[in-house]
Amino acid sequence: MALTTEQQMLVEQRLANDKKSTLVAYLLWFFVGPFGAHRYYLGKTASGLVMLALLIVGFLTVVLYIGAIFLGILGIWMIVDAFLIPGLVEQNTAAARERISRELAIMTTPA
Repeated sequence: MALTTEQQMLVEQRLANDKKSTLVAYLLWFFVGPFGAHRYYLGKTASGLVMLALLIVGFLTVVLYIGAIFLGILGIWMIVDAFLIPGLVEQNTAAARERISRELAIMTTPA
């Protein structure tokens, strides 16, 4: 699928509108990170739900001391995510670029 220069410019223009912000992802991570909001924002819904489940189960079982384990896992995951966010944003951008390119190629293919 070879796109012309004009089509590539159109892809990049649409991508600029759809691209996820690293700053927004970090702000979500900082303020509502345990809820997995930064992962929802970056299109990682399943892992965002797992983070939310760890938080809920952790708080519900903290009186049994089992919850500390779940909250500890969540805390480690949050620290790791601080380093993963730039890569996740790039993955999201690459996937969006590919999707937009395919859409454009389909739209401009003669029938």
